[in-house]
Amino acid sequence: AGEKVPVDGEIVEGASALDESMLTGESLPVEKTVGDQVIGATINKTGSFVFRATKVGKDTTLAQIVRLVEEAQGSKAPMQRLADTISSYFVPIVLVLAAITFGVWLLFGPSLTFAITALISVLIIACPCALGLATPTAIMVGTGKAAEHGILVKGGEALEATRRIDTIVLDKTGTLTRGKPAVTRIVPSNGLTEAELLRLSAAAEVSSEHPLGEAIVHYAQGRGMTLPKAERFESITGKGIEARIEGHELVIGNRALMEQRQIHLNGLNEQADVLARDGATPMYVAVDGESAGIIAVADTLKPESRDAVAQLTALGLEVWMLTGDNRGTAEAIAREVGIEHILAEVLPEEKSAKVQELQSQGKTVAMVGDGINDAPALAQADVGIAMGTGTDVAMAASDITLIGGDLRTIVTAIALSRKTVGAIKQGLFWAFGYNVILIPVAMGALYPFFDVLLSPILAAAAMAMSSVSVVTNALRLRGFRQPKDAEEILHPPVRSRVGE
Repeated sequence: AGEKVPVDGEIVEGASALDESMLTGESLPVEKTVGDQVIGATINKTGSFVFRATKVGKDTTLAQIVRLVEEAQGSKAPMQRLADTISSYFVPIVLVLAAITFGVWLLFGPSLTFAITALISVLIIACPCALGLATPTAIMVGTGKAAEHGILVKGGEALEATRRIDTIVLDKTGTLTRGKPAVTRIVPSNGLTEAELLRLSAAAEVSSEHPLGEAIVHYAQGRGMTLPKAERFESITGKGIEARIEGHELVIGNRALMEQRQIHLNGLNEQADVLARDGATPMYVAVDGESAGIIAVADTLKPESRDAVAQLTALGLEVWMLTGDNRGTAEAIAREVGIEHILAEVLPEEKSAKVQELQSQGKTVAMVGDGINDAPALAQADVGIAMGTGTDVAMAASDITLIGGDLRTIVTAIALSRKTVGAIKQGLFWAFGYNVILIPVAMGALYPFFDVLLSPILAAAAMAMSSVSVVTNALRLRGFRQPKDAEEILHPPVRSRVGE
């Protein structure tokens, strides 16, 4: 107990409960017995077993996930910047226009000096400084503002791509839920009060290493209960525990343990089935050979999850929940949080494929996760969003990291992305428009009518002012404020219409 499984394999002797949260993200340990598969790097929690290695080295599940991440990251093509595209055409055109200007005024102009002056004015006025500044300045301000709101963006590509997403896939454990089991309901029976049932059960579970038992103890301590010391304690691998508390014999565990000890459940089965359908794990409690009630433990939702899903839906995004849980539990969580689309019973190595399926339907997908098993899907998605409370591997594979782990920050990231791209487009429009208007003036278009030729000094000043205007427009993003809800993003007040 407490050791890491070295490689993938199959149990040939013994039984135990394994903590596979490192790989699956699921907080509850998985019961394993002879014939079951174990995965390298997961942790043996309670019992002991002997297993036969079936996959080693590059064939292990963990190694395959690393390879999937590398492949997904390598397959991403970098976004072609709009500014680069414009400049690639603009610069050669300007050089040609400058040559034409020099040639025309050399042949038809008053002097060689006049032709050289026009040539220099065209080259200065057309200097694409503003075009080059529009994108990086806005991205610099946008990513800095994102960091102020607890959003770490890896680069401009991620910031630009966020505005285009139309589908968002949320991993359940650690993203929608806390990732840690907690007591959700206590159902006493046989004359016991809820407080007494909790006190005795928590006292028995103090010596337990099982997360379900730890959840009961933590809940009792949170209510300020003083727990008596157990006179006897025995852990029954895969089923529960037995203990002696204040002279009472307690049995706490699953239905199989109750049947083994021949304890009549007095109608508690129906209650347990209802709790299970709601996504909880029911733990039966018996005192002195008689059923005493049920304590339900579940991975509870984060308080902000429902609000975050509602805001994402209001933005017009198609929200999916992805989980390795069985469909019944997944549907219970989805109902509670307000999600219609569910991907349940998904194995860790299948998550990336599920994202690919959605992308093959023409959707622009953002994936939100926190575990090692989410890393390939995060890398595969158009935008990978990792929870800052998750693993380092998930954050390394993602494009955006939410430092605080609050899902509502995604709405802020989308709003900031839209405003940043809007500021970029504004900057490019004004920079390009400025050149289109003033290049003909620099070429001498006004000279035949008004004897006016743009001086190189004025051309330099105008060029500098265009750069200043583009930078100033980008700096307006510093006034960005976190939207209160999705409605404010879709229809912002006039005072905050930055970059639209």
